[in-house]
Formats: sequence, C-alpha cells, structure tokens
Amino acid sequence: MSHALRLTLLFFCAALLNACSPALIIDDRYQARSQDSRSQYIVLHYTSSGFERSLHTLTEQDVSSHYLISDHDPVIYRLVDENRRAWHAGESSWRGRTWLNSSSIGIELVHPGYIDQASCRQWPPWDPRQIEALIRLLRDIQQRHGITPENVLGHSDIAPQRKVDPGPLFPWQQLIDAGLAVGPDPQRQRVMQHWLGGRIPAISWFQTALHDWGYEVPLHGELDEATRNVVAAFQMRFRPARFDGIPDSETAAILAALVPGQASILLNQSTPQWFDPNANSLPPRLPPCSASGD
Repeated sequence: MSHALRLTLLFFCAALLNACSPALIIDDRYQARSQDSRSQYIVLHYTSSGFERSLHTLTEQDVSSHYLISDHDPVIYRLVDENRRAWHAGESSWRGRTWLNSSSIGIELVHPGYIDQASCRQWPPWDPRQIEALIRLLRDIQQRHGITPENVLGHSDIAPQRKVDPGPLFPWQQLIDAGLAVGPDPQRQRVMQHWLGGRIPAISWFQTALHDWGYEVPLHGELDEATRNVVAAFQMRFRPARFDGIPDSETAAILAALVPGQASILLNQSTPQWFDPNANSLPPRLPPCSASGD
C-alpha cells in the first residue's frame, strides 16, 4: 500500500469516527441562584492620543478596552465583548484583588491627557458631550452587571504608581450626581474638618485609611514616593484643586468621611500623632497650569 493511499484511508477512518461521535448536549434548564457577573469593576481611562491613533492602538496592538468613546461628536465603539477579557488595566490592584483585567470592564475616552510646559503641566478640559455619552454607557453597564458606584474607578486608582488617568479635570462629581460613582458624605467631611482644625494625621493613619478604602499603599508610616503617588491619586479623584500628593487636613477630612472606621480610630485616640508638612523632604512636582494657560 502506498504512503499516499495509507494517509487517505487514515483520514477517511478519522472522518467516520467523528461522524459517529455523539453531539455534545448541555441541559441548561436549571440555573444556580448563587452567581453574579464576572465583571466587578469599571475602569475609566483616557487615551493620550487622537481618535485614529487610539483606535489603531486599541485594535491592532497588545492593549485593548471593551469600549472606546470618541471625542467631538462622540460615538461609543465596542471593541471587546463584555464576556471576554480586555487588556486595559495591566498591573493593578483594588481592595486586595489584583490584575483587574479579569474582573473589570475598561472604557477608554479619547483625550490628549496632559502636556508638560516649562513650568507647569497643562490638563485640557473634557468635552461635556463625551461625558454625557459616558454616563449613558455607565448606567447601562452597571444595571446589567450589578456594578455598584463604589466600583467605578479611574486607572490612577488601581495603578497609582504608574498611571494618572483620567486626570484631575475629569468630572467625577457629575458621575456622583448621576448616582454612578461615589463621593464623601458632605456632613461627615465638614465634621471631620472642623475637628481636625488644620491638623494633619500621621502618615501611618493616611496609609491605613487609604488601604481600607481600596488602594495598594505602603504601610510603613513614612511619606515616601510610593505613598505620595497614592495620596496624589486620591486627591485627583476627590480634591482636584490640589493634588501634589502631600497630606493635608482637607484630604484627611475627605478620607475620614469615606472610611468611617478610620475616622472613629482618629477621633478616639487619646494622644493622636500629627504630621508636620514642614518636615517633608520630597521634591516639589510640576504644578498644573492655570486656567488661562500661564
């Protein structure tokens, strides 16, 4: 028997065996009550580039997102099915969960990011129409997956050592007002700010409270660059008027309002320790440019 004939017979036999194999049948009449969506978080990003380059990057390179929202006259593009993993979060952490690609939906918004000038960093404003499109998309995703406002995050929240998007001008308050994101309770914040009276809690308190809120942060009680990056990410999100990463009394009041357990610890300390900002030895950072661009 020739080699070619032998191969033909083997192929024919394999085809017959496959034809005789029973079809896979799955009975899905019964559904478990104990289940929820694999998507636990929504992570917001900016692209740092224009639409054409953003689309190419997110469809042709080793990075992706579930959605891309264009600028100007916004269009919402679905680039990855929500049931599949997009590669948008990278090395990341939130509330002890790491590598959030597997548990999050990523939304990229076309936006230039920032431009460094000689003496300041310029942050371009957001297009209100783009934010309106985002709000519609967020409301739809959150309803379908049961994602709470607490789990709508910025890339800088989950990766504060390497990311700053969506940046200090992103209108988080608009999302909070729409019930899609979370912010501090104003009354709690006022009470804490009055009690602090300008005093600044110890760095160890900031680190523990930031950790309890969700950030991956050192817990060694020192204001190092890693801790400063986390404080800056928190400030960009909740107090964007100043986000130099240096702890202050207002930042402490906001954090205490978000983490009541740590507020109680602070209030009940018999001899609380305070941070002296004058003892900070970290170098200054490039400040944001003024609204006029000066």
